[in-house]
Amino acid sequence: MFFTKTKLALFNAALCTALSAPSFSQSQPVTIEVNLTKVKAPMQPIWAFFGYDEPNYTYMKDGKKLLTEISQFSKVPVFVRAHSLLVTGDGEAALKWGSTNAYTEDAQGKPVYDWKIVDKIFDTYIERGMKPIAQIGFMPQALSSKPEPYRHHWKPGDNYNDIYLGWAYPPNDYKKWGELVYQWVTHSVARYGRKEVESWYWELWNEPNISYWKGTVDEYIKLYDYTADAVKRALPTAKIGGPEVTGPSWDKSEVFMRKFLDHVTSGKNYVTGKTGTPIDFVTYHAKGAPKIVEGHVQMNMGTQLRDLDKGFEIVASYPALKKLPIIIGESDPEGCAACSEDVSPQNAYRNGTMYSSYTAASFARKYELAEARGVNLLGAVSWSFEFEDQAWFRGFRDLATNGVDKPVLNVFRMFGMMEGNRVEVKQNLAYDFKRVRDESVRKEADINGIASKSATSAAVMVWNYHDDNVPSPDATVKVSVQGLPAQKMMLYHYRIDKDNSNSYEAWKAMGSPKQPSAEQIGQLEKAGQLQLLTSPQWIQPKNGNATVEMQLPRQGVSLLHFKW
Repeated sequence: MFFTKTKLALFNAALCTALSAPSFSQSQPVTIEVNLTKVKAPMQPIWAFFGYDEPNYTYMKDGKKLLTEISQFSKVPVFVRAHSLLVTGDGEAALKWGSTNAYTEDAQGKPVYDWKIVDKIFDTYIERGMKPIAQIGFMPQALSSKPEPYRHHWKPGDNYNDIYLGWAYPPNDYKKWGELVYQWVTHSVARYGRKEVESWYWELWNEPNISYWKGTVDEYIKLYDYTADAVKRALPTAKIGGPEVTGPSWDKSEVFMRKFLDHVTSGKNYVTGKTGTPIDFVTYHAKGAPKIVEGHVQMNMGTQLRDLDKGFEIVASYPALKKLPIIIGESDPEGCAACSEDVSPQNAYRNGTMYSSYTAASFARKYELAEARGVNLLGAVSWSFEFEDQAWFRGFRDLATNGVDKPVLNVFRMFGMMEGNRVEVKQNLAYDFKRVRDESVRKEADINGIASKSATSAAVMVWNYHDDNVPSPDATVKVSVQGLPAQKMMLYHYRIDKDNSNSYEAWKAMGSPKQPSAEQIGQLEKAGQLQLLTSPQWIQPKNGNATVEMQLPRQGVSLLHFKW
């Protein structure tokens, strides 16, 4: 190929840029322009959804503490989803295991219902103003078509497939299963009241397109028909949904999801013989895919966003379903909360600020993806809770460790301050939601924001995210806000970074004690709370405009909260 001198100079410049890309430097100041007068949509609290594998942690010491904190930073009821609510056992808590013994049978094969542990779990939510996403599963041992072996004893490092035992199989009697569901909903109405239970979401199973369900697609559909029939017989106004598949962008998952949605819209109902089955919301999962690259963690937000988008596309293709609420039943950077960092090094993002910046950047894009597809995104469940009595900062995907909040929880505290309507943030920055979906964040940093406005406040969340967890200079960021009231107001600047709202760095500064003292635990609890970067200050916007300039570290998140 022939090059002129000019073309050769441009080519060399481009080559130098490409070769220097791994440093991910951000030399130019970034301006984020927010216009509070341009409303996009209500600021739906899609972040106020949490879930976990181990239901018996709910009412344990640190479980109760964390649920209390989560309920307090949200101005709306938080929804909670947990596995294994119908699993047979003694209620012992273990990794990726839980049980309630809700259903057994006597010597004559007659059902015996025992709701004590289920009630203990749901009571813990209701006492805090939270709402269950009541997951109907898994299979009680007496109903399993393959009851032995039933309980697993999995631990990090073991083969993940070891967990899928007798609880994952279809029922040996669909009518008995339906009666179990009917009794559960009926009991819930009697205990909590019709109005309360009407506000819950009942869903069937978890990830039935993989080994969580040892039956066929048709057997899941049959189970759904019996489940939906039972829920509606017990409470006609209850909300029932599914199918909770994972990875809709996988071919096999898409086939499962479409076959299910075809059935509920136009298939022959296994119970009634009529066309269609009740469905009040649609659920599926979306996960990212971190890995180790040249000795550091590299996230893959694009993988998660493509799963989200594919699910939205599938739902939008059904005119009868397009406006139904969608709940992303698990929406996370990867797929195994209990796979700890010590045996899965790609999970080393979890204790520090990479998890918090990823969360800020990915949740902002969920709004935009749903808006672009014209679907109704109700919530996205962060499958992250806590693991009782484990080593400090072991590297589980959790929100707190031994009762001490981790940096990621403070992003949700920030979201809790974002009220009213979502407003315009100009998309003239390096990344928009389409580019992150298609490419992830592999070149320059994703420095961007999401903003909201209510009658008495405005909030702007800003992040400096990159998929590669490597050192980088701080970025100079100018946040320009238009449309503020022409009056004196207070500005609060909250920050999550190495030095702020970060219990993990505080723990490391102590020497990473395996058994912190009571004094150290107090210091860690304080460090785990959301902290102000600077003292609150009074400001007087000029012509409704205000500009805030900051140095934002890589993987840092700021929230500017204007109150008047």
